[in-house]
Amino acid sequence: MRKISTSEITFKVKELCIRAACELGSDVAFALKEMRGKEESPLGKEILDQIIENAQIALKEDAPMCQDTGIAVFFVEVGRDAAIDGSLDDAINEGVRQGYNEGYLRKSVCHPLTRKNTSDNTPAIIHTKIVDGDKVKITIAPKGAGSENMSRLAMLKPSQGLQGIKDFVINTVKEAGGNPCPPIIVGIGIGGNFEKSAILAKETLLRNVGSANPDKDLNALEKDLLDKINNLGIGPMGFGGRTTALAVHIKTAPCHIASLPVAVNIQCHAARHKEMII
Repeated sequence: MRKISTSEITFKVKELCIRAACELGSDVAFALKEMRGKEESPLGKEILDQIIENAQIALKEDAPMCQDTGIAVFFVEVGRDAAIDGSLDDAINEGVRQGYNEGYLRKSVCHPLTRKNTSDNTPAIIHTKIVDGDKVKITIAPKGAGSENMSRLAMLKPSQGLQGIKDFVINTVKEAGGNPCPPIIVGIGIGGNFEKSAILAKETLLRNVGSANPDKDLNALEKDLLDKINNLGIGPMGFGGRTTALAVHIKTAPCHIASLPVAVNIQCHAARHKEMII
C-alpha cells in the first residue's frame, strides 16, 4: 500500500487551478488556428485572431484567459493500492481555496438561493473513481457559466432514435447562439440515466479536441453533427461564420429499454483542463 499525503494533493490542486486558468491546451490552440484558416467570414477571422492572441497573452503574462474562472470541476481516479492520509475532498477543496486566492482567480461559487458568495470558490464538484494501481490522477476542468448555462438534457423516447438525438443536439446549439462564446466544443452523453448522461457529456470535454472517437459509428456521428453545427452560421462569438464548433465529442452507456437520455454539455473556446498524477 502506497501512502499519499493530503498536503501533497492540496499543493498539486492549487497549481492545477492556476495553470488551467492561464494555459490553454495545445490541442485547443491548434484547433483554433486550423479553423481560422478555414473561416470564410472576414469578421469571423478577426475574432478568431483575437481569441488566439488572448490565449497567447494569458500564457505569457500568467493571467486568466477569461474573467470567468469557473466552478472547479474535478475527475479523480484513486488507485485501490493508494492510501490517502485524510479526506480527499477536503484536500482538493483546500487546494481550490489556495489556488483561487493565490492566482487572483475570480470566486464564482455562491449559495443557490441566497446568492451569498462562499468567497473562496469552494466547494468544488468532485467525481471520484476507484481504479487499479497505487496512484492518484486528478483532472481539473473549470467550467464557466456562459457555456454551462447553455447545456441541456432531454429524456427522449426510444422511438425518437438517432434522428431525435441529432435534432436535440442541433436545436440546443442553435438556441444557444453566441451565448456560450463560440467556437464551442459540444460534449454529448447518450444513455445511462438522467445523471449518468450528464456526467458522460462532461467527461467527453476532457478528450483532445478533434481526436478520433475509437468507435467508428460514433466517430461518423461526431463528424456529421460538427458539419451540421458549423452550417448554422452562428460563427465565432455569434457574429456569423462557419466556425461555430471546434469539435463534437460523444460517449455512450447502456440505458433502460424505455428510456433514451441525451445530455449536451457545451464548452466555450476557453476549453480549460489540466491533469496530474501523484
